[in-house]
Amino acid sequence: METTKNFFKNQALTTKIVIVVILTLLMLIPIGMVRSLITEREGNKVAEQTEMSDRWGGRQLLTGPVLVLPYKQSLAVGSAAPSFVYCLPEEYNVTGDIKPEERTRGIQKILSYQSTMHFEGKFIFPDYKSLDLNEALIQWDEAYIVMGISNLQGVKNKIVFNINGHPQEILANVADNDLIRSGVMIRMPLAAADMGKSCNFDFDLVLNGTDGLHFLPVGRQTNVHFNSTWKSVAYTGDYVPTEKADVKEGIDAQWNIFDYNRSYTQMWVGKNDSFGSTKLGLDLLLPVDHYQKTMRAVKYAIMFIALTFLVFFMVEILSKKRIHPVQYLLVSFALVLFYSLLLALSEHIGFDWSYLVSALAIVMLITAYSHSIFKSRKQTLFMGLFLSALYIFLYVVIQLEDMALLLGSIGLFIALAIVMFVSRNINWYKDDERIDKSLD
Repeated sequence: METTKNFFKNQALTTKIVIVVILTLLMLIPIGMVRSLITEREGNKVAEQTEMSDRWGGRQLLTGPVLVLPYKQSLAVGSAAPSFVYCLPEEYNVTGDIKPEERTRGIQKILSYQSTMHFEGKFIFPDYKSLDLNEALIQWDEAYIVMGISNLQGVKNKIVFNINGHPQEILANVADNDLIRSGVMIRMPLAAADMGKSCNFDFDLVLNGTDGLHFLPVGRQTNVHFNSTWKSVAYTGDYVPTEKADVKEGIDAQWNIFDYNRSYTQMWVGKNDSFGSTKLGLDLLLPVDHYQKTMRAVKYAIMFIALTFLVFFMVEILSKKRIHPVQYLLVSFALVLFYSLLLALSEHIGFDWSYLVSALAIVMLITAYSHSIFKSRKQTLFMGLFLSALYIFLYVVIQLEDMALLLGSIGLFIALAIVMFVSRNINWYKDDERIDKSLD
């Protein structure tokens, strides 16, 4: 027993280092709990936002218009259900404006929009001979045009579908087909004599939605032009638009797509698995939310604790004042509490103000506690300045997401260089001897 006591006396400094390292590693447990709390709160937010989004209209996908021509399998009575001939427009032009609006419920918010669009284009009636079809099996009088709208509850105007300038009746229920399940349809009776003829169409659509608005490039030549006052957008799908560079506020984007840019033809019979495989559109983005920023901040928690412990340890060595492991533990709890405060406050007053309030509270708490440990204004002031610099550094790193790794690495390099410079003249073995004497 005496041998063990003498061992710890002779290794006092090393023992303290081991204890501090163990305490630092133990802080991974409460840090993990904070990360789980952030994930849980963010999951609740997503659930609420999904409910709000569905009520407003959701992410919208527009398909068509597509001309559908029912085709019997045989002339026998009671034969199998008919197949369908699908014909896409020769020309398909869309122009529109997207007006964004942030909608809130409680502490949650979503980015909704209302889009006012004008559609116009041209169909050339299908040449059934090119598909090797029997004219007698084609149900010409049952032909119709279908326009796919993924969330019909988002439609906010009475759709007037004009064919060659004449308004047509809109039917809310889409007839059976292999292509589109949700949307509207327009009866379009044809005759064999119409083969090869063309017709022009146009209509206006006012559509509510959230997050994004997407299209399928159904035309042999597709032109889609949109502008919006919202600048934070992500262009999605398989095609990159051309943007006007002189737009100061918002976006002005145009897509020009041809049939050879996609993987399906203008006309086919039956199912077509490649239809819908390519699309274009944009998503409206909210700025990075407070949950993502808080989670990003938590990733640096162990570094904060390690650096703070290192400063306390260096002060302990240089000032010859002993700091109890319990005091290290209390300081680490305060550092972890910062992230809990940040999460709770950011749900109500935004991330920036929450960060300022939480950081000030923790810096003042640890600085005041440091004074009771160091009994020195100079050392207490140093600790306060150190913590302030640390939280300022973290805030800058969070804001500069793309440069976070570089800035973080540079910051750690500078911190290590400072520690090496300050500790360059310490005789670690002699310090062990000093602590041994203080323990006797």
